[in-house]
Amino acid sequence: MEAVLDAQGLPDQAAEEHAAEHVERARVLPGEREVDPEDERHEAEPGEHPVLQGRRQPRPDEPADERAREDGADVDERAGHARRSVAERRRVRGFGSVATPCDILLVALGSTGGLAAAEDELLGGLRRAGADVWVVRSSPPRDVRTLALTDLQWARAARRAAQAGLLGHPPRHAVVFSTVTSALLWPDVPAGVRRAIRYDAPAAANRPGRHGVWQRGAERRRLQEADLLLPQSPGTLEESPVTTVPAIVLPIPVEPSAPDLDGPRDLAAVTYATNWRKKGLDRVLAAWAYARRDGETLAVAGASPAQVLDAAREGGMTGVPAGVEVHPTLAPAEYRALLRRARAYVTAPRREDYGLAQLEALADGCALVSTDAPGPYVAVELARRVDARWIVADDRTPHVLAAAVRAALDGRPADLVARTHAVLAPYRRAATDRVIAEQVLPALTAR
Repeated sequence: MEAVLDAQGLPDQAAEEHAAEHVERARVLPGEREVDPEDERHEAEPGEHPVLQGRRQPRPDEPADERAREDGADVDERAGHARRSVAERRRVRGFGSVATPCDILLVALGSTGGLAAAEDELLGGLRRAGADVWVVRSSPPRDVRTLALTDLQWARAARRAAQAGLLGHPPRHAVVFSTVTSALLWPDVPAGVRRAIRYDAPAAANRPGRHGVWQRGAERRRLQEADLLLPQSPGTLEESPVTTVPAIVLPIPVEPSAPDLDGPRDLAAVTYATNWRKKGLDRVLAAWAYARRDGETLAVAGASPAQVLDAAREGGMTGVPAGVEVHPTLAPAEYRALLRRARAYVTAPRREDYGLAQLEALADGCALVSTDAPGPYVAVELARRVDARWIVADDRTPHVLAAAVRAALDGRPADLVARTHAVLAPYRRAATDRVIAEQVLPALTAR
């Protein structure tokens, strides 16, 4: 056990201090806005990091042990989740606990529901391929003010989780990090153990300026040091600053939410807007105001009424246009039920790293109407193959998007579900399971 990480003498301390030094320099002056309202990366969405708006200050009457702090890892004990602090686990190990080896250790970030679901899919795929996989999950860190600090906090949490896993469940073959952020401060691993990184978009592309002041350099080093890269799309690999490391494209699988998708579709359209600026809700609402006909409804999921109003005003309107219903919080099953009722899914993202919500819409038989946003936007290429009229240039003019919305609503093909499922075939679970069994697992376990 001495060769494994000492959880108190952190092996990557120098890297952490280097990152923290640059983050400190990146802080803005008092009174300056920490997150640019035009920066689409400042809110959380499925598969991305949450952007925390301000450092949480403890209330004067708040007990010290309830104040915000950095917790240890959440360790999946297979029979259930046992949540213990790092200190508690150290005490347990100090009294002769025995490590249980595994084939692969998965270091999961779980910073959003969408990312957690993607990590669970990866875990399931590896286990279905026959690997003995142990997963450790990062505990949510305290709130901080900037994206650079947010990533630093999550990277620290992921390192603690990785150390816990390496101590308690040393892998025989590989450690897989579920995101670049979870790998930025990775610990040392035993000799002969491979390191792989799964990711949707590199910081080199989605952390510009001060938002990626330390992450971009750390990312370049980690990607170069990895034994295997698992980008979620070819576009992800194209944006990567490192192209010399072996890579296997491994998409997030998506499945229809019901066997029968031929039920009534009483909603004209749905849009997902948890990160409303990035998703371009202001542009969607402006287009909806032009495209809507009497009796048609646009369901906005994941945004509060106040956020929808803010988006409408940013889109040049004095209020929310007619025919908009708001669903601030929906369970995943409720959201998919909403998709099954909709004829179209409308979005106008300013950047898209993958497009999981759009892929789910295609899987549930929606016509996908979208702007052709920058980024490794997988869903837009599939939608273009279904009907190119529904994909428009990344244009702020609402009339262009409105015309595409009308084309999708008025000309919805009778065989749309068959078409969408045909283009989604490489993204179904059976297809990604084959990639894992035939390519990923052999690359992780070969001697």
